[in-house]
Amino acid sequence: MDIETLVQRNKDDLAVLEQCLGYRFTDLRLLQKALIHSSFAFEQAQIDKNNEILEFLGDAVLDLVIGHTLCKRFPEMREGELTRLRSSLVNETHLATMARNLKLGDFLCLGKGEDASNGRNKSSILSCAYEAVIGAILEDSDYPTVAVIVNKFFVPDMAGKKEELLMADAKSRLQEALQEKFNEAPSYRIDEEEGPSHQKIFTVSVLFREEALGSGTGSSKKEAEQRAAATTLDSLDDVIGKFSS
Repeated sequence: MDIETLVQRNKDDLAVLEQCLGYRFTDLRLLQKALIHSSFAFEQAQIDKNNEILEFLGDAVLDLVIGHTLCKRFPEMREGELTRLRSSLVNETHLATMARNLKLGDFLCLGKGEDASNGRNKSSILSCAYEAVIGAILEDSDYPTVAVIVNKFFVPDMAGKKEELLMADAKSRLQEALQEKFNEAPSYRIDEEEGPSHQKIFTVSVLFREEALGSGTGSSKKEAEQRAAATTLDSLDDVIGKFSS
């Protein structure tokens, strides 16, 4: 079955997907090709007529658009932090979530075996298909157009992902800052444990030169330490000033 036949057969479904994407294709064959998994192409004896090249293109587009947007929105972040933040937005899990939000699995062309094994809900297949759709939009239009569409879907998650990253990385950032300034690292002290063994709440303090700098609570020691470090980072300038005098 060739692409033109698939487009005619799936014309109504493709129109629904276009509406979800907020983009109307000049060449619907590109959108259709983005939805063809290799298992379907193999069964149709058209092994090269799948979405893998568009997936490759979409992967590059997402890295560039999201990387550029992050640099503009968060100019205070360092290169390593920006890299980790971009990775949290374009990894398989998050891309599969974006695909599920579009119900992209409903539109995929899968081989019979892949379809029978719940392929429409596999994160690996969904994330690749999402990248392929982005690649198809670029092929059908131009970079400014695809950048607008990518940002429409990804910008709402950027601030939340940034906070998750900074919270998860708070201990490392605090240690780097104190070691750079004083050549010493902070330590952590468990101040309190509350609740039953399966629902404990820990309160932890950050110590530097035996003085408490900040505290945090969490359902694990690690989480409490990260929160304590994050609290300390909020007043880092005051901390550095205090120990520098």
